[in-house]
Amino acid sequence: MSDDALSHAPAARLGGYSIAELALAVGSFAIGTGEFAIMGLLPQVADSFAVSVPDAGVVISSYAIGVVVGAPLIAVMAARYSRRSVLLVLMALFALGNLASALAGSFGLLVIARFLAGLPHGAYFGVAALVAAGMAPPNQQARAIGRVMMGLTVATLLGTPLAAWFGQALGWRAAFAIVGGIALLTVLLVSIHVPKDKANPTATPLKELGALARIQVWLTLGICAIGCGGMFAVFTYITPALTESAGVPLASVPMMLSVFGAGMIAGNIVGSRLADWALMPAIGIALLFNLAAFLLFAFTMTSPWLAVLNVFLIGGGFTVVPGIQMRLINVAGEARTLAAALSHSAFNIANAIGAWLGGVSIAAGYGWTSTGLVGAIMGVAGIAIFLTSAMLDRKAAA
Repeated sequence: MSDDALSHAPAARLGGYSIAELALAVGSFAIGTGEFAIMGLLPQVADSFAVSVPDAGVVISSYAIGVVVGAPLIAVMAARYSRRSVLLVLMALFALGNLASALAGSFGLLVIARFLAGLPHGAYFGVAALVAAGMAPPNQQARAIGRVMMGLTVATLLGTPLAAWFGQALGWRAAFAIVGGIALLTVLLVSIHVPKDKANPTATPLKELGALARIQVWLTLGICAIGCGGMFAVFTYITPALTESAGVPLASVPMMLSVFGAGMIAGNIVGSRLADWALMPAIGIALLFNLAAFLLFAFTMTSPWLAVLNVFLIGGGFTVVPGIQMRLINVAGEARTLAAALSHSAFNIANAIGAWLGGVSIAAGYGWTSTGLVGAIMGVAGIAIFLTSAMLDRKAAA
């Protein structure tokens, strides 16, 4: 079996999706919901364990560290095994981490459980992307990846608010229990609907690490870690920007967050189609779009109606994600599992850098919308890395 194919047997379809893609998308929905729901439940967690809200934020950091550590480690160790089997183990581990979070009897145990839940995050998305691309025709691989990623974008629109609502109504433990249940459902769906594939006995950790010797892998990860950081610089401080700068009532903030989720869904659809049309131009167009969105945010957040447009456009920055994922698969040679998983480590690095630089700008007195300028600066840096990558492609072709 080739490295980039799982099974080319015809798959049952529901609308534009194959049933296998839907099964994988349920898993990405579970991960997206589990990652973001805690942000609305931190005060409850803090009250439960008698810690301050800032101290309770450690549970978010521990999850992020799990993502960064787990993505490359698991991808390297699991490369030789059947991808379907790896997906089942990863989602079972994610279910275990969330159910353990729901049952944690102390704050320390909750921190450990969140780290455990974060470990399979990046590897799941990476392996799921490879499986989806392998089941699709060559000219539709990015769209297949986008359909799997749709679960993550829908989580921002529906899953996270619903989990937060259940958590507020039934207690924060219920939110983690629900996410764990969705993860177990994913295990069942993947076991039934994702075609079986053969293990790759020639794959080794050393071969996977070979991806790190490829300059284009590093450049693509750089586009992701730097060029995508602006979205997190803006989104981390979106609530005060909405209420203080645009005059949005606090009660309307959840609706605005749904607008952000709608922008992510639109960006995922458009970005995956652009990537199938022409991969590198698609990434360049997405980066320019993000740059324009950040500048608009910085200078036009002056009314609630303009805020709706700005928040939708910032969410639309997800346009770049399918292209980045496809680019990593293409430039990684035989080390595709590691490269595909590393993109999610890079996104978490983008999250950390963007949030930090946005906070620096605000603390310096430049205002809540100055995060848009931070995003624009990071966007320009991402475009510079992209142009370097494109130049090396052109040079290699010549």
